[in-house]
Amino acid sequence: MSAVVCSRLPLSHPAGSIRPVRMESEIRALVETLTPGDELEARHRAECLAWLAGTEDIFRREKPRTPSPHLVAYFLVYDETDGSVLLVDHRKAGKWLPSGGHVEPGEHPTETVRREVMEELGLPAVFSPPFGERPAFVTVTVTVGAPKDRHVDVSLWFLLSGSRDQKIVPDLSEFRSVRWWTPREVADADPATLEPHLGRILTKLNALNGR
Repeated sequence: MSAVVCSRLPLSHPAGSIRPVRMESEIRALVETLTPGDELEARHRAECLAWLAGTEDIFRREKPRTPSPHLVAYFLVYDETDGSVLLVDHRKAGKWLPSGGHVEPGEHPTETVRREVMEELGLPAVFSPPFGERPAFVTVTVTVGAPKDRHVDVSLWFLLSGSRDQKIVPDLSEFRSVRWWTPREVADADPATLEPHLGRILTKLNALNGR
């Protein structure tokens, strides 16, 4: 999963790729509606839009990194009553993260969310206002892992409504554990144990909710 901020996106032009113009334009329209919450998100939004305008392919075709960059959909399950979020202790990344996954070729990111939230948590996707089926956040990051496997993830973060009372059926082949975190617990945690941009999206959401 993502860990290090990427300062510039290379443009990818794999041989023999077919440019999915309609899907790229739909995703570009989603990103254009996004209001950055801080200077870093504004930079990542600009990098994402530049990449969409110049790449030949937005989807991962071969694991783990071909082509790089490629599109990822995160979803943050959020309890609006107290601002808590559902995080997973991801075995491969070694951090507490929101769930998510790679966008499959030809797939719309919202369909990725619907598919992944059921596969990974056993929950239906209930898109939360005020964003609905639009991304709430965007990041452009370099993944962790072996140097030969590292690549750039362009991640669209979606907000899902959830509750501590919901039954969760986690995919324990991917996660060591799953639990709800309060904003205070996130703030007090060792940053090295969490997704690096988690605090930033929570700051953005709390500002929108007047917290």
